[in-house]
Amino acid sequence: MTKISENDRDQLELAIYLPMVLTVLDRDLIAIQKSSIKLKRPYEEFVEEVMKRVQLDLREVKKYLRQENMSVQETNRDESFTTFLFLYKGYEEYHNYFNPRIRNKVQELITSYFLKNATS
Repeated sequence: MTKISENDRDQLELAIYLPMVLTVLDRDLIAIQKSSIKLKRPYEEFVEEVMKRVQLDLREVKKYLRQENMSVQETNRDESFTTFLFLYKGYEEYHNYFNPRIRNKVQELITSYFLKNATS
């Protein structure tokens, strides 16, 4: 039975997902720059703005984790699963995540950030 509250678990998971979102967006930015798109700048600016928003959110997540004495570390990765160690207020819990679930969640977050940025 986990001792981690749902809100705290969500924050720990964001500490996993948001850096991955940044990695994907950074690679996409490089792909845009190397592409044959005629007007690259609007796409680059859009992705850069989304990256700034993700970085701000990641900063807030890290601040929250520090204040609540929590952290997350990747401990193992194979073809199907990635294991993370959640350090939570003096307790240690290992959590296995199915890699396609991680990919889907990162994709969901990117879509959400794109939609937020497009409407603001």
